[in-house]
Amino acid sequence: MIVLTAALAASITQTELPAQSVPSPAPAAVSAPVLPASVPADPVPVAETPIATSQEDQTPPPPRDKSEIVVSGEHKMQKIDPIEGVNKLSFETLETVDKALIGPIMYGYRDGVPSPIRQGLHNFLFNLTEPVNALNHVLQLHPGRALRTLARFGINSTIGIAGVLDVAKKKPFKIIYRPNGFGNTFGYWGIGPGPYLFVPLVGPTSLRDLIGSIMDQAALPLVVKPLKNFYYVTAAGVITELDYRVDIDAGVQRVRKTSNVYASYRKAYFRSRFEEIEALHGRGPLAEGEIGQPPFVEPLHPKALEKPAEMPAPAVIAPVPAAPVADTVSVPPAQPLPPVFVSQPVVQPLPSGYRPGGS
Repeated sequence: MIVLTAALAASITQTELPAQSVPSPAPAAVSAPVLPASVPADPVPVAETPIATSQEDQTPPPPRDKSEIVVSGEHKMQKIDPIEGVNKLSFETLETVDKALIGPIMYGYRDGVPSPIRQGLHNFLFNLTEPVNALNHVLQLHPGRALRTLARFGINSTIGIAGVLDVAKKKPFKIIYRPNGFGNTFGYWGIGPGPYLFVPLVGPTSLRDLIGSIMDQAALPLVVKPLKNFYYVTAAGVITELDYRVDIDAGVQRVRKTSNVYASYRKAYFRSRFEEIEALHGRGPLAEGEIGQPPFVEPLHPKALEKPAEMPAPAVIAPVPAAPVADTVSVPPAQPLPPVFVSQPVVQPLPSGYRPGGS
């Protein structure tokens, strides 16, 4: 019986069709994201594309659909930083000189010269730039800002002792310093920054801003005649550079902690210059004024640091004690309903022989 049963099961198994295997779906090909072809006027750089090192990385990619528009990060870097090799060499050289020479001198100036004297020199040098600031406000069709800038220049040059004291920013005047220049005017009228540059003794800049800075320096002696003196120009240049280095030191130390210091400088520069141009149109975080110097500028009144308005304390209402709840609730007995009397007409037959109205 056992042998017969086994033979029968084997014959049934041989007559069944084998199960067809279902092939697993092939992994879908991941297409590269399609990016817009346009680039903003003041672009913020992205991370550079890594260079292929292995044999697999050097394999040519499969052909793409011709309808796709692909913008690579490397192409974007070449557009805004076409001489990156030269700029990096200049940057590395300046970093070496800064760490070995300029930095120690700057720290000696910061720690050795009393703060009131350094602030007075800072105010004096910045006050001399006010005529150029006012001129560019006029070129940007902002006559109100130009008049306030000239008023600030007049107040600080007289009451402020040749600009050593910044009297105009305090009450009752409250006129803040608004830096301006020909580079800002170019950007205000839609001229892009052009290629990125890192120039010795200037730092991060662009072709537009470098030309604007040269025009600022050329216009300043035309407005203030004594500034043509060689000894003044030399002393003012040294103090200006030291003052600038003190002002941006916190930002420099912060950027040096990043993984790519050169790219961080470039990104900070483009971002700050874009926000400064936007502020001329009354937009962005710097519209109400700024502190610091490019590429490390911050809003004069940062929203994140504003103290929120104090709300009045809510009135404290004493809680009303709840009525005690008895353990047992006594229900009064039901009262009987009052009786209801309903009148019913009674009809009786008249006696025989009855006559109405008669006897």
